[in-house]
Amino acid sequence: MTLAERPTTEPSIAQVPAERLWTRKEWDRLVELGFFDGERLELIEGRIVRMSPQRVPHSVAVELVDRCLRRVFVPGHRMRCQLPFRPADGSEPEPDIAVIAGDDPRASKEHPSSAVLIVEISETTLEHDRWKARLYAASGVPEYWILNLVARNLEVYRNPEMGEGGVARYASSKILTERDRLSPLTANLEISVAELLP
Repeated sequence: MTLAERPTTEPSIAQVPAERLWTRKEWDRLVELGFFDGERLELIEGRIVRMSPQRVPHSVAVELVDRCLRRVFVPGHRMRCQLPFRPADGSEPEPDIAVIAGDDPRASKEHPSSAVLIVEISETTLEHDRWKARLYAASGVPEYWILNLVARNLEVYRNPEMGEGGVARYASSKILTERDRLSPLTANLEISVAELLP
């Protein structure tokens, strides 16, 4: 009897190979060694994700959002544009804009893990940017905006909480059009959605 003919008493169980996820410490070391030089990548829940190339409307929108938010936030806040942010789950995204409390970047030796507002500009990555909401909610970021360049609107997420199954989410969300105005939760001045759009 050959091995192939030998009867088995154990049922066959199909197994999916386990995915090997990266830790933030491993990610930092690879970055330090220059492993990803010239590439635009993010660490999202242990996965290394390639970021989309920036088209002109996206880069213009980053500048417009940055300019508007600098106007409405009082001193004691600073803007970080497309720089690493460290949410609670070990990821390391690079949001388009993060408004950080504290105006001296030398005060910390680590990338920030808290923000008063995070903004992502979305042209081809809307579902990915919506999915990232849970990363920011898990870190207690009180407000998260997605500027949708295709639909020309602004998705506003507020009030982070733990949802079913211990997954963080935002308790409230709304979509504002170009005709709408809003004030960030921690700022006193209003801006129009139209001001943010290229």
